[in-house]
Amino acid sequence: MNGREDKKLNDLFFVCSLIDYIARRTKNERKVVVNALGKDELEHLYDLADVYHSENIDKITHELINKHSIETGCFDNVAACRYRIPTHWDMGKVYHRLIAGICNADNRPAMDVLVEVYNSWISDSIDDYNSSMYYENPSYLLASYKAGRPL
Repeated sequence: MNGREDKKLNDLFFVCSLIDYIARRTKNERKVVVNALGKDELEHLYDLADVYHSENIDKITHELINKHSIETGCFDNVAACRYRIPTHWDMGKVYHRLIAGICNADNRPAMDVLVEVYNSWISDSIDDYNSSMYYENPSYLLASYKAGRPL
């Protein structure tokens, strides 16, 4: 491990942040982006995250939107936010911590858990920036996810 965080955790952080960035650009729910990219593309992004991380995020986003024909939607949680808007990096951190916690607890592959989390109830709650869910403690998010509801 070099630096403060394991490389694969940093790669997961990048993929989660990229998902949020694409979702904001296309005005889609995060699960729409995850499902449009598909597990194979997500695995590819995860495996090469250290390379993609040094690329321009707008370039990567544009290429992925075109490659996977991600249409513009009508979900705009940024415009709907009445408070401080978290960055895509902020949201990447929230999701990466939750996904890593589940992976560690259940000994499951990161991209399997990522797809599951983004397609679950908790993603809808986290992405409501007018609620408190996205800035809750990581252990609270993990416990809530495991319980199947906010605690």
